[in-house]
Amino acid sequence: MPSQAAHATQIAIVGGGPAGLMAAEAAITAGLRVDVFEAKGSVGRKFLIAGKGGLNLTHGEPRPAFDARYRERTAEVARWLDAFDADALRAWARELGVETYVGSSGRVFPMDRKAAPLLRGWVRRLRERGVRFHVHHRWLGWDEGGALRFDTPDGESRIRADAPVLALGGGSWPQLGSDGEWVTSLRAHGIDIAPLQPSNCGFDIDWSAHLAQKHAGAPLKPVMLHWRDTQNIERTLQGECVLTESGIEGSAIYAASADLRDVIARDGETTLWLDLAPGRSEERLRIDLAMPRGKRSIGEHLRRHTGLDAAKAALVFETLPREEREDPAGIAAIIKRLPLRLRSARPLAEAISTAGGVRLEALDDALQLKAMPGVFCAGEMLDWEAPTGGYLLTACFASGLTAGRGAAQCIRNTTQQ
Repeated sequence: MPSQAAHATQIAIVGGGPAGLMAAEAAITAGLRVDVFEAKGSVGRKFLIAGKGGLNLTHGEPRPAFDARYRERTAEVARWLDAFDADALRAWARELGVETYVGSSGRVFPMDRKAAPLLRGWVRRLRERGVRFHVHHRWLGWDEGGALRFDTPDGESRIRADAPVLALGGGSWPQLGSDGEWVTSLRAHGIDIAPLQPSNCGFDIDWSAHLAQKHAGAPLKPVMLHWRDTQNIERTLQGECVLTESGIEGSAIYAASADLRDVIARDGETTLWLDLAPGRSEERLRIDLAMPRGKRSIGEHLRRHTGLDAAKAALVFETLPREEREDPAGIAAIIKRLPLRLRSARPLAEAISTAGGVRLEALDDALQLKAMPGVFCAGEMLDWEAPTGGYLLTACFASGLTAGRGAAQCIRNTTQQ
């Protein structure tokens, strides 16, 4: 179909996730004309999926410990949080009629643990304030005159915006709209972009066919993880994980994933050690395993005297050669520090979130592209990462607010000249 003539708006938000919607809220609050363009048929799809098991909106950890969760980008993200931190996010949700609570882990949830009521109330308020929504508008980049190009069911549409805000997401969960295809357009305009990588992801291990078939999906809890980061410093974390057909995943793995991914990228593989019985000492296990087993199988003896379930016992047998399975000291040592060779991170499309993106050095403090004045970026398409637990969403909201305010200020500066 032929392209249509370019239409004009003051602020065009490209992407209808939390960062884009928060940018829209900041801009409409400033009294500007705002249009939101979303590639899918509705906004907030990844937000809704994130809330399926209970929407983890933010975290109750106090600052500056909260800020440190953003690793190398602590200083930059902290500036966004100065304007909109976890407390501000909870107050914002309350304005929409959604009360929150802090769970035992410190994670913050809506009282009903659902994402849909919050999203519906938010979109309704944005519409009432004058934000216009355009779905099935897939961004294609810019035309030669600087207008935004969109693929729509009615053909190509062009929008001329005084200050566009790009909130296009990362590269994980492409079926929900975050496919990373924006990288090509931005690189063509000289924008410095760190390669997109999986974050909060699982890892591949060369399991035997028996373990993969019999124990995929089995939880490992509790376990203590030990690993080495890129500085060869040993890290430790107690938590839970899950065996998969291809390897291992789960909340504890996600928390360690940035270190594990980076070491694999450097060395080709890495080792993760599991303590399968964090509540028992190696000496206690050795004594218990040395007890006579009589006619019981080694597997039954192991489970009876160590408390290991079938999946943990299978991991021991996966690791320990058959000829060493009668040695209580050897078994105890493996239980306390079972080595797993991680070959690779799972593909980006499967990851919970994305590392890499528009380098923050390419942006000013208002999240405006230095190489493209008047164009702002926000959310997961920026080069930062964080663990799960509410930190991801909080930074998306905060960066969206920063970019939306920056775009509004840009327009005010232009009109005052």
